[in-house]
Amino acid sequence: MKSTEDKFQTVIKKNTFCFFNPFFEDKYESYITSIKETLLVVKNKIETEGLKKEIFEWLLKERENGLKALLTLTGFSNEYLKRLITIIRIVNDSELDKLVYKEKWSVNENPENIKEWSDDKIDSLLQENEFFCKGIVNIFFEGASIPFLANTLPLFELKKFGISKLGFDITAMIDSLIRYKEKGSYSGKKENNPEFVIENLIENLGLTFETGDLSELIKNAPTQKRTMDFIIPNKRNPLIIAESSFLVTTSSGQGDKSKTEIAIFSLLKKHYPKASFIGFVDGIGWYVRKGDLKRMVEAYDDVFTFHKDELKRFEKLLIDTFKNDK
Repeated sequence: MKSTEDKFQTVIKKNTFCFFNPFFEDKYESYITSIKETLLVVKNKIETEGLKKEIFEWLLKERENGLKALLTLTGFSNEYLKRLITIIRIVNDSELDKLVYKEKWSVNENPENIKEWSDDKIDSLLQENEFFCKGIVNIFFEGASIPFLANTLPLFELKKFGISKLGFDITAMIDSLIRYKEKGSYSGKKENNPEFVIENLIENLGLTFETGDLSELIKNAPTQKRTMDFIIPNKRNPLIIAESSFLVTTSSGQGDKSKTEIAIFSLLKKHYPKASFIGFVDGIGWYVRKGDLKRMVEAYDDVFTFHKDELKRFEKLLIDTFKNDK
């Protein structure tokens, strides 16, 4: 058996520092090269033929990695595109529907049970349905001008649409590089978290809140308790207990989450009868799982979203609650 020192020296002397698999590296480099060469072909076509939608329709239909190339050029992520397609499928906005030719490719879908499409489904539809292909191209050309998208998408994402990016404009491409670089930082900022909106609203009213476990639940239901997002004004005397669940994608755990919240509701009513239990339940992930949503909302005395009207209603609830408590 090797000594501790021998094992220590093995790690020191044979350290690879940065692991990589040469076979995978070569394979992935070919993929990167393919996208780069495809974009160079598109750039050449635009320079010789002018910036036309038909070039991008050709790109999506005829090139193996055409959609990946389009997303690379604009900085729009594949996951966000799938989410956007889901939104288009579930909402009814005449201007947006017309832009994407929705009636030509989204038919006979049950709005109560819409699931996010897979990459294979989207790729297949691009090949088989010319109107779906035209609709995707139209989004990247004109999406920023559609009021529904302007009011729904974050500005960080909306700015990725437009002809300047599609035309290989240098300034627009620099903008894409910056957004690629800052995407992680942007997503991770506290201010970009839905809970920050609730926190800010509470503090602006001069109120206090705490997070964590409630003492009565620790004592009486230690296996059923859960950490609470907002206990207002404090754990000692909670008058409002708020939970936040903003889901951008669906998951199999949504049903379990609703069951958990229903159980918590019963515990709170037993041990904290003066407290109102409310939920911020929002996001497309809940919108498309209406069965789970119906069970989820049963767990709360009231439910809010992050819509500006709902935030005002929550603000009124806080004012009324603590005005009456004084």
